[in-house]
Amino acid sequence: MKSITTRNTLRVIILIVVASIVIGPLLAAFFGGFKGNSELRTNPLWLPDSWDAGNYIGILLDGNFWRYLGNSFFISLMTVFLTLVVGAAAAYVFSQIRFFGAKMILSYLLLGLMFPFAAAILPLFIKVRDLGLLDTYWAVILPQTAFGLSLAILLFKAFFDQLPKELFEAAYVDGCSYLRFFWSFTLPLSTPILATVGVFVFVQSWNNFLLPLVVLNDRSIYTWPLGMMQFQGEYLTQWNMILAFVTLTIIPAVIFFLAAQKYIVAGLTGGSVKG
Repeated sequence: MKSITTRNTLRVIILIVVASIVIGPLLAAFFGGFKGNSELRTNPLWLPDSWDAGNYIGILLDGNFWRYLGNSFFISLMTVFLTLVVGAAAAYVFSQIRFFGAKMILSYLLLGLMFPFAAAILPLFIKVRDLGLLDTYWAVILPQTAFGLSLAILLFKAFFDQLPKELFEAAYVDGCSYLRFFWSFTLPLSTPILATVGVFVFVQSWNNFLLPLVVLNDRSIYTWPLGMMQFQGEYLTQWNMILAFVTLTIIPAVIFFLAAQKYIVAGLTGGSVKG
C-alpha cells in the first residue's frame, strides 16, 4: 500500500512539473502583456506591479489586428479544407484500390515527411513567383497544403485500412461504386481522423511565419505572425505589445483544439471500427 501511494505521489509531482513547463511560458506571456516595456526588462516572469490592460485594449481596437486575424483564419481554414479533401481521397485510393505501382507512389508521397519546410523555401518562392501568385492568399495556401499532404495521407490510410472489408464487399454487391462508398460510408465513419488531421494542419498553418514572410509583401493580406512585426523597430522592440499580441492570437487556436479534442483522442487511440 505504501509503495502504491509513493508511485502515485511521484506521478503527481511529474505531472505538476510537466504542466509547469508547458503552461509557464503561456502565463509569462499573458502577464507580460499587462506590463510596460521597462517593467518587463526588470520583472519578466513574475506578476505585474500594476494590471494595466492598455496593451490588450490597444491591440483589440486596432483594425489591423482583426485584418491579420481574418487573413490567418481564411488561409488556415482553406489549407485545412484542401488537405482534408485531397488527403482523404488519395488515402482512400491507396487503401481500397489495388493497382500497379501503388506502394511505390505512396512511398514517394511519404518522402515529404523527411524534408523540413525551411529546406524548400527557395524553390517554393521561385515556383510561386513563376505562377504569378506572389502577394496572394494562394501563395501560402497551396504550399502549405502540399506539405501537409504527406502526414494527412499517412494518417488517413492507417485509419481506412482498419475499416471492415466486409462493409465494402456488401456495398459493392449492392452496386455501390468506389466514389459512392467513399462519400456515403467512409467519410461519415472518419470523423475522428478528419478532426485529428484538421487540427494538426490548422495549428501548423496558423503559426506559420517563414512562408508568409517570403511570399507576402502586401500588408493588407499579412497573417498575424507578420503583423506582429509592427512592434519591432530598428532601435526599439515593444516586447510587452508582442506578448499581448501573441496571447490574443493563441486563443482561437486553443478554442479550435478544445472543440475537436474528443475527436482527436478517438482518432489517435482508436484507429478501428467496431462491429
